[in-house]
Amino acid sequence: MSKKPQIDWNESNIIDDVSFQEEDAKQFKNLLDRKEEAAGEGSVSSMSSGQILKGRIVEVTKDFVVVDVGLKSEGLVPINEFSDPSELYLDNEIEVYLDQTEGEDGQIVLSREKARRQRQWEYIVNHCKEGSIVKGKVIRKVKGGLMVDIGMEAFLPGSQIDNKRIKNLDEFIGQTYDFKILKINTERKNIVVSRRELLEEERISRKAELLENIHEGDIRHGIVKNITDFGVFLDLDGIDGLLHITDMTWKRIKHPSEMVHLGQELEVVILHVDKDKGRVALGMKQKESNPWEEIENRYPPGTKIRGKIVNLVPYGAFIEIEPGIEGLIHVSEMSWVKNITDPSEVVNKGDEVEAIVLSVQKDEGKISLGLKQTEKNPWDEVEKKYPIGSSVTAEIRNLTNYGAFVELEPGIDGLIHISDLSWIKKVSHPSEVLKKGDKVEAIVLSVDKESKKITLGVKQLSHNPWESIEKTMPVGSLVKGIVSKITAFGAFVELPNGIEALVHVTELSDQPFGKVEDVVHKGEEVTAKVIKLDPEHKKIALSIKEYLIDKNKVNHDDIVVGTNTKSRAPSKKGKEKRKEKEKEEENE
Repeated sequence: MSKKPQIDWNESNIIDDVSFQEEDAKQFKNLLDRKEEAAGEGSVSSMSSGQILKGRIVEVTKDFVVVDVGLKSEGLVPINEFSDPSELYLDNEIEVYLDQTEGEDGQIVLSREKARRQRQWEYIVNHCKEGSIVKGKVIRKVKGGLMVDIGMEAFLPGSQIDNKRIKNLDEFIGQTYDFKILKINTERKNIVVSRRELLEEERISRKAELLENIHEGDIRHGIVKNITDFGVFLDLDGIDGLLHITDMTWKRIKHPSEMVHLGQELEVVILHVDKDKGRVALGMKQKESNPWEEIENRYPPGTKIRGKIVNLVPYGAFIEIEPGIEGLIHVSEMSWVKNITDPSEVVNKGDEVEAIVLSVQKDEGKISLGLKQTEKNPWDEVEKKYPIGSSVTAEIRNLTNYGAFVELEPGIDGLIHISDLSWIKKVSHPSEVLKKGDKVEAIVLSVDKESKKITLGVKQLSHNPWESIEKTMPVGSLVKGIVSKITAFGAFVELPNGIEALVHVTELSDQPFGKVEDVVHKGEEVTAKVIKLDPEHKKIALSIKEYLIDKNKVNHDDIVVGTNTKSRAPSKKGKEKRKEKEKEEENE
């Protein structure tokens, strides 16, 4: 590196070389003045690091720029600190920052970059304030955000980068944006900036402008920014609009994602604008003609249609009659004879089927269809095929707690209620009498075509013994029977007609005893006297005791089952005991 040419300040030499003309004398005086200034101001000892100096480029090398700042030696500036190559020419005057008064090699260390930053800081302090707008370049990532070069480094917090969620900060590095100064700390010489606030201000401004210029019926383009169960939110160049699922298509869809995806550009119609709340309602189907117009004329009730099953739901199946028009076949309209709980039992998605239009609700966009109506209803003639009182033989299909279902023909079932299984037995469950899969004969009791119910009875095949019980087995008559059950309060006796009668514990014997088993045993045949009849509640009370009393008083053994026999008239005391016993029997 060449040394700065030194001036020989020896006055005698100058006097010898310079002619003492008037003009030359003035120049000489100025030269002496500059010598004195250089001796004072150019002294390195009078300088301190941190100052900004003006200098002149005297040499440019591969790695450094040599700058003359008027000191005892030139200073070096790293060439990479010159972001603008047009500055690198000889004699160009620049400002530099005095970084070190003397480096390791005795050279003055200068910085062009620090000078620029210092000037920028001074400019920001003097000309900018919190809220000012500056331009800057994102230079690197740091914890919590980014560093931005605005002439000096400023911090851009992660929350202030954008007005939407940022997944990758790297995409911002190297980009130049406008920033708003949020905070200036003069003591620490640091600055916090925001890009988000400018974006928000711009968005609000664009939103207000758009709300002023947008009108119902306008056609606009928007970008899908969010998809929900109830619709799609579109970005209409600064304002969000809602495209509700019911306004997307005339067809029936389950979810908006069936038609659109994120980032997709859509052409929509402005349906409504709420300027006070800043809301815009959008529509897509409104760009097309409404296929539901004149729907009643095209598909009046009773019309046979053919369509494709496009969707199955728990309550039925949807058929596409024509583009944008779908009708519902409810599960109750799929079969005359079967109780359908799942539409897939009858149809599958994609099937081509015929159906009958049952009703049209244009305002609600609904058409009700029937599948079973395409076939003859077997219940129309069920009253003729199964008249009341007729006898039928059918297979037992199912047993329930309340009765047995029999299949009269495919799809036509009848119910034998548990109360119609026997005149004389108390049946707790149909399985006590019937078995699934067995053939059973029954009498048709009732037919309800509207409710699709046929009631049958088994006991009606035989005579009801309770209707003539007072004649065949009057009070006072003697009967024989088999002990069928023993309880703590007495013994049940099965009579020849199948009816069970009760012998109360007080009517078992005319002699004292302990337990019921001391008097009678299960399976034993006994003779007793009928002391009470209750056909309405199907109850008969017997007395072995009275039979024995009568037997002891009257010497005869001529007993006729089911016939009236004279007996002694009960005493007043006997009548009172009888009444008490009857009350106990009723309670039991």
